[in-house]
Amino acid sequence: MADSTAYTDDLASFVTASPSSYHAAAEVAARLRAAGFEQLDESDDWGSATGRFFVVRDGAVLAWVVPEGADASTPFRILGAHTDSPGFKLKPKPTVGSQGWLQAGVEVYGGPLLNSWLDRELELAGRLVTVGGEELLVRTGPFLRIPQLAIHLDREVNSGLTLDRQRHTAPVFGVGAPGDADLVGILAELAGVGGGAEVAGYDIVIADTAAPARFGLDGALFASGRLDNLSSVHAGVTALVSSAHEPDARAGHISMLAAFDHEELGSESRSGASGPLLDDVTARITDLLGGTPATRARAFASSWCLSSDAGHSVHPNYPEKHDPANHPVAGGGPLLKINANQRYATDAHGAALWRRLTEAAGVRTQEFVSNNTVPCGSTIGPLTATRLGLRTVDVGVPLLSMHSARELAHVDDLVALGAVAREFFAGTA
Repeated sequence: MADSTAYTDDLASFVTASPSSYHAAAEVAARLRAAGFEQLDESDDWGSATGRFFVVRDGAVLAWVVPEGADASTPFRILGAHTDSPGFKLKPKPTVGSQGWLQAGVEVYGGPLLNSWLDRELELAGRLVTVGGEELLVRTGPFLRIPQLAIHLDREVNSGLTLDRQRHTAPVFGVGAPGDADLVGILAELAGVGGGAEVAGYDIVIADTAAPARFGLDGALFASGRLDNLSSVHAGVTALVSSAHEPDARAGHISMLAAFDHEELGSESRSGASGPLLDDVTARITDLLGGTPATRARAFASSWCLSSDAGHSVHPNYPEKHDPANHPVAGGGPLLKINANQRYATDAHGAALWRRLTEAAGVRTQEFVSNNTVPCGSTIGPLTATRLGLRTVDVGVPLLSMHSARELAHVDDLVALGAVAREFFAGTA
């Protein structure tokens, strides 16, 4: 219990510090710096090959450890995850209103469970870019709320709630007319840059402000926003920091955390898994080690990517939505995610690696496969396998209420994922 408490307390701190992908990248960067990792600028020459390094590209982070004795054919062990979560993003001209209420104009980001965002205290969070090009992180704390219509005004609401994505999702943040407030100006003031006229652009999302919490019998359940997929980013960064201090265990490979942005939108961006970031960085590492594209191809042939993203626990109220023979349960261990149509990249060799890793970590595991009548989601796994040819295995923590403003996991599964991530980077399995 002491170990699980320390782990979930740290996860709670990580999630709380990460209301947006940009905040998540900054929190990962802060933890890496504290552990002795050197931040590199992509526009600079990188002078040294061996050591502990990271780069930040917008809301994505790549961090790696190149051990002494590594050469250009040394394989990679890459834990892939993503920093973004479904929800809402602030539109241009965001200060709107109706019927005496001040509201924020928002656009749906990804595929959130819209109803789960109702009647919660929400915040604005993300980055501002000034006219001069300076980038600043900002967050408001509790500031907005998407109010639900009272049952007295919709007697059929409990028979089926339908939300119009334009008309019914604009959160309120005060009373008055749109000219009475300026959301961009409020954010600019919080960031310390004066008025909104100094802000040339912004990437601002909405996040739930409720603190993560353990609850239930023996405190075994963990509720939090953004577990998809900050649970995997947290597992990856803590494991990488831990492995960086164990040079003997990791001497045979280059350990890397690849925390991409924009997975919830399909990953097609400069900081997404379909973009060039991972290709760029691994090519530069190979070059620093004196290799060529052919040498990197040799390294990739022996490399692994562990694509860690959240999965589905069987739902007690909707068991028919799951495969009849494969019912992963909360507390049964992290998932090995399998799909015949390559929505997940796991193959038989990946399953064998996963079994070795879970056995080495001393944790249980279980398989997830979709019901044939329920379309399967996807992850960064197939994208990484396709773009770079890396053998990839898809895994993750089982959740209830995935894509809700507040998701649910079992403490044992969260702790187990962290343990497996450490074994992955240790390279003993």
